[in-house]
Amino acid sequence: MSAFLWGVVPYIALTSFAVGLVWRYRYDKFGWTTRSSQMYEGRLLAWGGPLFHFGILGVLIGHFVGLVVPSSWTETVGISEHSYHLVSVTGGTITGLMTIIGLALLIYRRRTTLSVFRATTRMDKAMYAVLGAVIVVGTYNTIAVNLLGAGHDYRQDVAVWFRSVFWFRPDTAPMSAAPASFQLHALLALLLIGLWPFTRLVHVFSAPVGYLARPYIVYRTRDAVGAARAPRRGWERIDG
Repeated sequence: MSAFLWGVVPYIALTSFAVGLVWRYRYDKFGWTTRSSQMYEGRLLAWGGPLFHFGILGVLIGHFVGLVVPSSWTETVGISEHSYHLVSVTGGTITGLMTIIGLALLIYRRRTTLSVFRATTRMDKAMYAVLGAVIVVGTYNTIAVNLLGAGHDYRQDVAVWFRSVFWFRPDTAPMSAAPASFQLHALLALLLIGLWPFTRLVHVFSAPVGYLARPYIVYRTRDAVGAARAPRRGWERIDG
């Protein structure tokens, strides 16, 4: 079971992620969107949106450093384990709570605003459930285990397993020895990765790059008299 969970499931999730993105881009380009609902409700979105997005950005940066950068590298540049742990726990607690509060506001908004709730698909509901579970368990590990508890250096087991997966030589032993809550967090994250291409989360891979080279749009009136409001100085209509 350990070999399957940590040596096979990661590749199932990554395959679903890669193939799903290609399929979605080729056959569902018009569905590659967040299906914005800002026009239906803006007050809760104005608070929940920034809290969630800035919080999750901080969480992802912290995960990248913790999982991808070996502890030997940070020690080489003069960052001690105590300093790293302090920054990691502090930043993880702040960004984790920001993400949870933001996500809670967004889910509350989606459930209580009828027009937004009607635009919510079954896959949206599944995505929110899995994403919320990933964030809650991860924040638990940061606060209950590393801040208030005895602490656990996940860079000695979870990070080692994580990097080995991308070298196509999965080392399952370190992950098998990790605490149960860290294993649960990893499994939920793999489930989210597998579901990612089939949810609104695909918008993460979208960027308005074309706007940089897009020509500006010139609006001209067809009214011979002009607009109802007098033009500003320097913008008067030129006839002839």
